Formats: sequence, structure tokens, C-alpha cells
Amino acid sequence: MADTTALFPPDERDKLLLRLQNAVGGFVDGPRSAVEDADRVLEDTIARLTATLTDRHRTLHTTWQPTPPPDTPSPDTPAADAPADTEQLRLALCDYRETTERLLHI
Repeated sequence: MADTTALFPPDERDKLLLRLQNAVGGFVDGPRSAVEDADRVLEDTIARLTATLTDRHRTLHTTWQPTPPPDTPSPDTPAADAPADTEQLRLALCDYRETTERLLHI
């Protein structure tokens, strides 16, 4: 079973770690190049983490926050301004707590 709470998919994490290992391993032959490579790996990691967290926040927000009404509402679509029920809010709060606690423990 896949880890659905991981901040990076395993294959992406492995690629970033391999790039970092290659940078570290190349230090003796080219110190400046190795540090530049490590800098790029960190930059790519931060960019991917930012995108992942932005997507996660957007997903969490849509679980409890009403969406703006569409231009042409469909009669079989629930009202866009219907408030979330208490269970939806409880689940959203649990998700927010879990995500925030994970970030604070990095």
C-alpha cells in the first residue's frame, strides 16, 4: 500500500536523493561543481515541496469551504453556498492538524 501522507512520491524522492548523492560523491573531483549541483537539488526540492503543499492546501480548503456559485448552475448540483456539516468540518480540522504537525516536525 502506498504512503498517501508522503510529501513526495517515492520515485521522485529517490531521484532527488540520487542527484544529491551524485553531487556529494563528485566533491573530490570538482568541489565547486558539486556544491552547485547540491544547490540545484535543494532548489528543485523546495519548488516541488511548495507545489505539493499548495495543492494540499487547495484540496483541504475545498473539503469544507463553499465554492463560488457557477455562472450557470445545474439543477442537480448541490447549492454552492451550502455550509459544510459538522463531520466534514471535523475531518477537515484533522487533516489541517496532521499536515501542519508534519511540517513543524521537518
